[in-house]
Amino acid sequence: MPTDLAEGAKAPAFKLPRDGGGTISLADFKGRKLVLYFYPKADTPGCTREAIDFSKLRAAYQKAGVDVLGVSADSVEAQDKFKKKHSLGIPLLSDESHKMLEAYGVWGKKSMYGRTFLGVTRATFLIGADGRIARIWPKVKVDGHAAEVLAAAKLLPG
Repeated sequence: MPTDLAEGAKAPAFKLPRDGGGTISLADFKGRKLVLYFYPKADTPGCTREAIDFSKLRAAYQKAGVDVLGVSADSVEAQDKFKKKHSLGIPLLSDESHKMLEAYGVWGKKSMYGRTFLGVTRATFLIGADGRIARIWPKVKVDGHAAEVLAAAKLLPG
Protein backbone atom coordinates (compact mmCIF):
# COMPACT_ATOMS: atom_id res chain seq x y z
CA MET A 1 0.00 0.00 0.00
CA PRO A 2 1.69 3.23 -1.13
CA THR A 3 2.08 5.86 1.52
CA ASP A 4 3.86 8.40 -0.68
CA LEU A 5 0.72 10.15 -1.92
CA ALA A 6 0.94 13.73 -0.77
CA GLU A 7 -0.57 17.07 -1.54
CA GLY A 8 0.76 18.21 -4.90
CA ALA A 9 1.12 14.66 -6.26
CA LYS A 10 -0.65 13.59 -9.43
CA ALA A 11 -3.89 11.82 -8.53
CA PRO A 12 -3.76 8.10 -9.39
CA ALA A 13 -5.90 7.22 -12.40
CA PHE A 14 -8.87 4.89 -11.95
CA LYS A 15 -11.83 3.43 -13.80
CA LEU A 16 -14.49 1.80 -11.63
CA PRO A 17 -18.05 0.52 -11.90
CA ARG A 18 -20.66 2.80 -10.39
CA ASP A 19 -24.09 2.56 -8.87
CA GLY A 20 -26.79 2.26 -11.51
CA GLY A 21 -24.40 0.76 -14.07
CA GLY A 22 -21.60 2.09 -16.22
CA THR A 23 -18.14 3.21 -15.16
CA ILE A 24 -16.48 6.38 -14.01
CA SER A 25 -12.82 7.27 -14.46
CA LEU A 26 -10.57 10.06 -13.26
CA ALA A 27 -10.24 11.15 -16.91
CA ASP A 28 -13.97 11.97 -16.92
CA PHE A 29 -13.17 14.94 -14.65
CA LYS A 30 -10.22 16.39 -16.56
CA GLY A 31 -10.11 20.16 -15.98
CA ARG A 32 -12.61 19.95 -13.08
CA LYS A 33 -12.23 19.88 -9.31
CA LEU A 34 -13.08 16.53 -7.73
CA VAL A 35 -13.67 15.22 -4.23
CA LEU A 36 -13.05 11.51 -3.67
CA TYR A 37 -14.29 10.37 -0.31
CA PHE A 38 -13.54 6.83 0.77
CA TYR A 39 -15.78 5.08 3.26
CA PRO A 40 -15.57 1.67 4.96
CA LYS A 41 -19.00 0.11 4.33
CA ALA A 42 -22.29 1.12 2.74
CA ASP A 43 -25.30 1.51 5.03
CA THR A 44 -23.40 1.61 8.31
CA PRO A 45 -24.11 4.53 10.67
CA GLY A 46 -21.03 6.70 10.07
CA CYS A 47 -20.91 6.01 6.35
CA THR A 48 -24.61 6.79 6.01
CA ARG A 49 -24.25 10.14 7.82
CA GLU A 50 -21.25 11.05 5.66
CA ALA A 51 -23.04 10.14 2.40
CA ILE A 52 -26.14 12.09 3.43
CA ASP A 53 -24.01 15.12 4.35
CA PHE A 54 -22.26 15.14 0.96
CA SER A 55 -25.63 14.64 -0.78
CA LYS A 56 -27.22 17.55 1.10
CA LEU A 57 -24.41 19.82 -0.11
CA ARG A 58 -24.52 18.55 -3.70
CA ALA A 59 -26.00 21.78 -5.11
CA ALA A 60 -23.37 23.87 -3.31
CA TYR A 61 -20.60 21.64 -4.66
CA GLN A 62 -22.04 21.93 -8.18
CA LYS A 63 -22.27 25.72 -7.86
CA ALA A 64 -18.58 25.74 -6.86
CA GLY A 65 -17.69 23.60 -9.91
CA VAL A 66 -16.78 20.57 -7.82
CA ASP A 67 -17.79 16.96 -8.45
CA VAL A 68 -18.07 14.46 -5.57
CA LEU A 69 -17.62 10.68 -5.72
CA GLY A 70 -17.98 8.17 -2.89
CA VAL A 71 -15.82 5.03 -3.07
CA SER A 72 -15.84 1.79 -1.08
CA ALA A 73 -15.07 -1.89 -1.56
CA ASP A 74 -18.79 -2.72 -1.56
CA SER A 75 -20.35 -4.35 -4.62
CA VAL A 76 -22.30 -2.29 -7.14
CA GLU A 77 -25.45 -4.02 -5.89
CA ALA A 78 -24.73 -2.89 -2.31
CA GLN A 79 -24.03 0.65 -3.56
CA ASP A 80 -27.36 0.67 -5.46
CA LYS A 81 -29.30 -0.42 -2.36
CA PHE A 82 -27.48 2.13 -0.17
CA LYS A 83 -28.13 4.97 -2.62
CA LYS A 84 -31.81 4.10 -3.04
CA LYS A 85 -32.48 3.54 0.67
CA HIS A 86 -31.10 6.95 1.66
CA SER A 87 -31.93 8.92 -1.54
CA LEU A 88 -28.26 9.78 -2.01
CA GLY A 89 -27.47 12.33 -4.71
CA ILE A 90 -23.85 11.51 -5.52
CA PRO A 91 -22.29 8.70 -7.56
CA LEU A 92 -20.98 5.74 -5.56
CA LEU A 93 -18.11 3.70 -7.00
CA SER A 94 -17.28 0.07 -6.28
CA ASP A 95 -13.69 -1.15 -5.94
CA GLU A 96 -14.04 -4.80 -5.03
CA SER A 97 -10.52 -5.47 -6.41
CA HIS A 98 -9.06 -2.85 -4.00
CA LYS A 99 -6.68 -1.59 -6.72
CA MET A 100 -7.82 2.03 -6.53
CA LEU A 101 -8.16 1.85 -2.74
CA GLU A 102 -4.55 0.66 -2.56
CA ALA A 103 -3.37 3.33 -5.03
CA TYR A 104 -4.82 6.01 -2.76
CA GLY A 105 -3.41 4.32 0.37
CA VAL A 106 -6.79 3.77 2.02
CA TRP A 107 -6.88 -0.06 2.02
CA GLY A 108 -5.03 -1.74 4.85
CA LYS A 109 -5.00 -3.12 8.36
CA LYS A 110 -7.58 -1.74 10.73
CA SER A 111 -8.50 -2.71 14.25
CA MET A 112 -11.77 -2.52 16.11
CA TYR A 113 -12.73 -4.03 19.43
CA GLY A 114 -9.36 -5.77 19.66
CA ARG A 115 -9.76 -7.44 16.26
CA THR A 116 -7.44 -6.73 13.30
CA PHE A 117 -8.75 -6.94 9.74
CA LEU A 118 -8.29 -5.44 6.27
CA GLY A 119 -10.58 -2.60 5.30
CA VAL A 120 -11.07 0.92 4.00
CA THR A 121 -9.86 3.89 6.02
CA ARG A 122 -12.29 6.81 6.00
CA ALA A 123 -10.33 9.45 4.07
CA THR A 124 -11.00 12.24 1.57
CA PHE A 125 -8.94 13.60 -1.31
CA LEU A 126 -9.55 16.96 -2.98
CA ILE A 127 -8.19 16.94 -6.52
CA GLY A 128 -7.64 20.22 -8.35
CA ALA A 129 -8.59 20.96 -11.95
CA ASP A 130 -4.92 20.30 -12.77
CA GLY A 131 -5.30 16.62 -11.74
CA ARG A 132 -3.11 17.04 -8.67
CA ILE A 133 -4.06 16.31 -5.07
CA ALA A 134 -4.75 19.66 -3.44
CA ARG A 135 -5.67 18.40 0.03
CA ILE A 136 -5.89 15.10 1.93
CA TRP A 137 -7.96 14.35 5.01
CA PRO A 138 -6.37 11.04 6.14
CA LYS A 139 -8.59 10.17 9.12
CA VAL A 140 -12.00 11.71 8.72
CA LYS A 141 -14.39 12.53 11.52
CA VAL A 142 -17.84 12.61 9.90
CA ASP A 143 -19.48 15.54 11.68
CA GLY A 144 -18.94 18.73 9.66
CA HIS A 145 -16.57 17.05 7.22
CA ALA A 146 -18.57 17.58 4.00
CA ALA A 147 -18.87 21.31 4.75
CA GLU A 148 -15.15 21.56 5.56
CA VAL A 149 -14.23 19.91 2.25
CA LEU A 150 -16.60 22.25 0.37
CA ALA A 151 -14.95 25.30 1.96
CA ALA A 152 -11.50 24.02 0.92
CA ALA A 153 -12.71 23.21 -2.61
CA LYS A 154 -14.07 26.74 -3.05
CA LEU A 155 -10.57 28.10 -2.46
CA LEU A 156 -9.07 26.11 -5.35
CA PRO A 157 -8.62 27.72 -8.76
CA GLY A 158 -10.51 26.21 -11.65
